Amino acid sequence: MLLASAIAEVILGSLVALPLLIYRFKAKRWNNIALEYPQETHDSQLVILLPIWNEAVIIEKKLDDLKRQYLVKPSLLVIDSASTDDSVALVKQWIIDNPSVFSTTKVIEMPERLGKTSAVKLALEDLTEDSFEGLVMMTDADALVGEGTIQRLYGWFADSSIGAVGSSADRKTRLHGETKYRSLYEMLRLAESKVDSTPFLEGSCMMWRHGSLNPSDLNTDSNADDAQIASLVRISGLRSIFDAEASFIDFAPTTIEGQSRQKVRRAQGLQNMLSRFPKQHRLPEDGEFTKIFNFQRYIHLTVPLILFQVAICAIVRWAYVSITGMPIGHEALIHAGLALIELLILVAWLTFRNGIKLPFITTIGALITSFEYLFIARYKSSRGQSSHKWDQHSDVRKLLYKF
Repeated sequence: MLLASAIAEVILGSLVALPLLIYRFKAKRWNNIALEYPQETHDSQLVILLPIWNEAVIIEKKLDDLKRQYLVKPSLLVIDSASTDDSVALVKQWIIDNPSVFSTTKVIEMPERLGKTSAVKLALEDLTEDSFEGLVMMTDADALVGEGTIQRLYGWFADSSIGAVGSSADRKTRLHGETKYRSLYEMLRLAESKVDSTPFLEGSCMMWRHGSLNPSDLNTDSNADDAQIASLVRISGLRSIFDAEASFIDFAPTTIEGQSRQKVRRAQGLQNMLSRFPKQHRLPEDGEFTKIFNFQRYIHLTVPLILFQVAICAIVRWAYVSITGMPIGHEALIHAGLALIELLILVAWLTFRNGIKLPFITTIGALITSFEYLFIARYKSSRGQSSHKWDQHSDVRKLLYKF
């Protein structure tokens, strides 16, 4: 029993560790590819899409943030998901007080709240009905756009092969250790962008060509509208890339519980998108995108279940040892080796979850915790619990208001 559970644990663990290491080495090689910023100019129309829901605390600050110099004077399209506060009234008053900021403005009021993806879908359908042909920049109410970012994103579209561009998050509050994890995450997104396209962009600040996707293809039961848009753009034949030089400022929830809730919600949205997308759309046969997409499916959908099985194997082995006593010979060496690895992982996870910083251990803890969130998200989905409509984090709004 001990040997069987140990062998199973090693095999299952290898199914997690080896793909991660292989992909990490691939990404390192891909990052040597040049991704040249266009030197040409263009004069495409630009509309700023701002989805809101009960953002009265920060909506004026957000609109003031968008009051800046643009290469081309943009339009503003605000879509409200049936707010129950003064958000819409504040938006309309701001537009009256600032009549020259945007070339045109429009506020769409939804009769009921259906989730952000439904709002984005409706807004894009409205642009199509108005025969809009240009670029859409989507930004969230709880994110401030970095200086020069809009111009930076806009400039990419002088390259006719570019269909969507995303920016990096300058997060002012975060779990300790998340900086290293986010650096790794963004390194992978940049590598994917250089070799082909990335399926993941940040919806807090991204830009794409209107017409490069059909709004009806957006799955409104998933809150991963940004990843859906990035992937739909790629299957249309254009590239979806991440630009580390473009950025936005946001705030993560200030408590571990709040950040956990946020990360589980995002994890579930990505899982829903990754599981359904290949069934609804044919992935491209050219380039590396299909391999990238399938790797992300494996990491987000399969690996959390494998790690759960690894934990079961470890529990079975320890239960067997507690009943029969400590093994001897080669079984003792196998058990001791696995015990050391398990101890390292357990310490990394517990210290990270409790805010304790340890060299090297923190990065492992961040990675294990991310898989914990993915497993919780899969469990919620299996019970029919959806996160496409979620409660706001009030502490985030207060921090942004004071920033």
